[in-house]
Amino acid sequence: MLPGPPTSLTPVNDQTDTQRRDELWRTGTGTGAAGADWPAKVADTVDDVVAGVHDKVIRPLMLVARGVVFGIIIAVMALTLSVLGAIALVRVLDVYAFGHRVWASDALVGGLLTLVGAVAWSRRRTRGAEGG
Repeated sequence: MLPGPPTSLTPVNDQTDTQRRDELWRTGTGTGAAGADWPAKVADTVDDVVAGVHDKVIRPLMLVARGVVFGIIIAVMALTLSVLGAIALVRVLDVYAFGHRVWASDALVGGLLTLVGAVAWSRRRTRGAEGG
């Protein structure tokens, strides 16, 4: 070091910053937080970030997607079963109740479905209605 006026600064190593950076780059070791265990720390940080993203974003999206898929499956099955149930009811009424008079079976099932629809329509609520 060159002689000069006294200062309160602590002396710095004789190595320049470029020499220290080159040594750290070549050996992968250094002092302090950027020591030999930096790959493990980086891997832990990446793992924590991925786990956080999974818990906050991916998991809720998977739950929503699962609900949508199961809802569609249930709706399709309910529609199929209701159509098959109506067909079976018409067939049973046609064969056992009305002696092969299909028009009577159709009229009875149509009347029942119309009655159920009218009851459901009368019990509907408008979007802005509060209470009953």
